[in-house]
Amino acid sequence: MVRCFSQDGEEHRDYDLSVLNMAAGLREALTAAFAKRVAPGAGLTSLHSTDHVYRVLVKFDRYLATLKWPPREAQHLAPEHFDGFYDSCKHLATGPDALSDLRLLLGEVEGLTDAMAGRIAGALPSRQREGGSKESYSRAEFKRIADAARSDLRAAARRIRENRELLRQFRDGELEAGDDRQLALRLHLLDWADRFADVPRNVRSSGITAGRSVPQPWIKNRFGSVKLVVTWLHLTMDEIAAGAVLLAVMTGENPDVIHKTPSAHHRADGHTGAPGTAIVDLRKLRRGRRAYINLALSDVPNWISIPEKPEEVSARDELHTPFGLYVLLHELTARSRAMTGGKRLLIGYASTGGGDGDNKNRGLRPISSCLPVTRLSRAWSLPSDTLDKNDKPVPLVVRLDLLRLTYIELNQKPVAHTEKTAATKYMLRNRGNVTEYRQVVAQTLAAEVDKARTRGTVTVMTSQEVERARSEPEEVAAELGLDPVTLKRMIAGELDTVLTACTDNKNSPHAPPGQPCPASFMLCLGCECARALPRHLPVQVLVHDRLLQRREEMEALRWAERFAGPHAQLADLLDQHDEAAVTDARRDAAAADHALVERFLSRELDLR
Repeated sequence: MVRCFSQDGEEHRDYDLSVLNMAAGLREALTAAFAKRVAPGAGLTSLHSTDHVYRVLVKFDRYLATLKWPPREAQHLAPEHFDGFYDSCKHLATGPDALSDLRLLLGEVEGLTDAMAGRIAGALPSRQREGGSKESYSRAEFKRIADAARSDLRAAARRIRENRELLRQFRDGELEAGDDRQLALRLHLLDWADRFADVPRNVRSSGITAGRSVPQPWIKNRFGSVKLVVTWLHLTMDEIAAGAVLLAVMTGENPDVIHKTPSAHHRADGHTGAPGTAIVDLRKLRRGRRAYINLALSDVPNWISIPEKPEEVSARDELHTPFGLYVLLHELTARSRAMTGGKRLLIGYASTGGGDGDNKNRGLRPISSCLPVTRLSRAWSLPSDTLDKNDKPVPLVVRLDLLRLTYIELNQKPVAHTEKTAATKYMLRNRGNVTEYRQVVAQTLAAEVDKARTRGTVTVMTSQEVERARSEPEEVAAELGLDPVTLKRMIAGELDTVLTACTDNKNSPHAPPGQPCPASFMLCLGCECARALPRHLPVQVLVHDRLLQRREEMEALRWAERFAGPHAQLADLLDQHDEAAVTDARRDAAAADHALVERFLSRELDLR
């Protein structure tokens, strides 16, 4: 038996390796390899990952059992066993993943032959999956999902608050049932459900169900199921799933991060009445040493969340801001959390264990998988924008990962990852709004380039003009509209910024007359005070090339908004030089030029 713990220590899972039917020698080697593979520091960051390793080990054991001459020791494992395993599961959608998991597991086995070690170190079959791309929801679908989640949570808040007020009045002596038997029993059940998250039960003393506790008969006859009674004061697992959906809609975080959102938080607003802000500590395990992150949930509605008619939304409606949603969920789950002693925000009542976690019994538990969201999606049965062959809407499947993808698509910004990841792993693979997105990018590129060229280009001085300025400063200064002293200082390099020289720092279009210019040096490319000299060419070439490089690393629309204009201005500047000069400048750029460009593009030179 191997026990694995989650990184936060809140959960653990036991893996029974006695189920393996292989020979004792091979089982011992694979058991040791399994323990190494799932050990702390081995690279697996969740119990979900260790589940994959266990499943592939069991599958490999079952495959070996079908062989006429199964291997009995680690040194008996041969390349044909590895390839045969893939042949046995390649028809499954999970086949490529299973083979990859097996390779990593076998890599921990001691005593493999050179042939087997070479095979598992070789290339794996190419993955050819159908339907591998993900599609974001349309804006209308996204709003449909958010509205359904809000409706469920509003009803839950109304129910729990009304029943908690009824219970308070009963305990404070403000409410007495008198001769009303039904009300007396209801108040008794409310008190019981608050104390035990259950109903009064009897234990059967005979029959095949002897020893089993069952609800007292009058409860179902008068009030309904146990779940119905307990959830007078606690959220159901479906309502917890609705909370997870709305958190994903408003934050765009990963499903696992949503599931493990903590109840502990810091009120950055200090309860002062200013716009509320709760800061919670999150952990995204795959980020390694950068796993710990802070999420600020503010009382400002996201533009996606604002309804078409804002005036129809009550000022007290908590569910249109991330802060309001968090505070409401915190309130509705406070008693549940106090009873279980957990730290999770999303905790609710489940009538059975089902497939949600390891606990197969009824009771309060945190959400730990996407199964409740899947069940809720089926219950909602929302229509999608896609029509079937009968022109009827296809049911909308709600998934937290697709809500994250849609959030990133609509907000055009990364969430707990880099801009490169947002561009390559989210935007590039999203097939939901590709055409619309490309049109927006193209329009933004054209607009930014037009604005850059409307502002004009920097005046360029050739090498011949520089030499002439040294011998005839007065004449050249008059031609350039400068005084001779400024021209001499510019030629000497005393007025250099980064990409150009500045002829009048205290009469900039970006500051009041007489005040030093506070603008970014990137704006020099369109400034009337700027002059470009031959010595600036290497830095201009390097910045031009780095902006092109960033285009491959960033999300396309963000690059267009930030860098399309400067890139067009630099391209126009370089066009004023012959190709050989540009090539020489790129090749001969000094280390100091590279260092300056690095500091410039990392914004170290900007005023803070």
